[in-house]
Amino acid sequence: MKKTLLSALATFVVVCTAVYAAEKNGFIPLFNGKDLTGWKLRNPNGKNFWVVEPGGVLRNKLPKGEHGTDLISEKKFKNFTVKYEYMVPDGSNSGFYLRGRYEIQILGDYKSGKTGKGGNGAIYSFKEPDMFVSKPGDQWQTVEATIIGNKITVIMNGKKIHNNVEVPAPTGGEIDRNLNEPGPILLQGDHGEVAFRNIMIKELD
Repeated sequence: MKKTLLSALATFVVVCTAVYAAEKNGFIPLFNGKDLTGWKLRNPNGKNFWVVEPGGVLRNKLPKGEHGTDLISEKKFKNFTVKYEYMVPDGSNSGFYLRGRYEIQILGDYKSGKTGKGGNGAIYSFKEPDMFVSKPGDQWQTVEATIIGNKITVIMNGKKIHNNVEVPAPTGGEIDRNLNEPGPILLQGDHGEVAFRNIMIKELD
């Protein structure tokens, strides 16, 4: 029990430190680490497996064989940089959508050792990462993604894997095709288990 409490406390300190550093640089939290304020289910009638866990973790505890529901931010954004951390079990599948239209793929593919247009960090179905940077399923992975117009840059686990890539169309599973309008952040919840923390965003001119 003592080790568990110390571990939870250590995680809380790490999360608070990351949030403070990000806020100093103009980022604001999209997930408050306590509840789902500011978020809603994409389908209000869909099955909800999203839970908030101690230490500021947002987890989709989707059982195998079940079909869950995407989570979307209530606020919409146009040009921005977003930072987030995620943990995806080996073999599990999720995604992080910019404006609800462009998916940065999340896939537990560490054991594959290779990139692909459907692999971890890909701009889904459009462009594979410039290099393979996936981590094992029990480790947190970090992403910083910037979208200006329809051009996307992604730094994953400290490596730039997409550099100002022009994406002329939605990548699949999008909320709509209104490409010139602001859109929400969407966390894919229908495929597999995934956890997020430290979701921060900074709007750009």
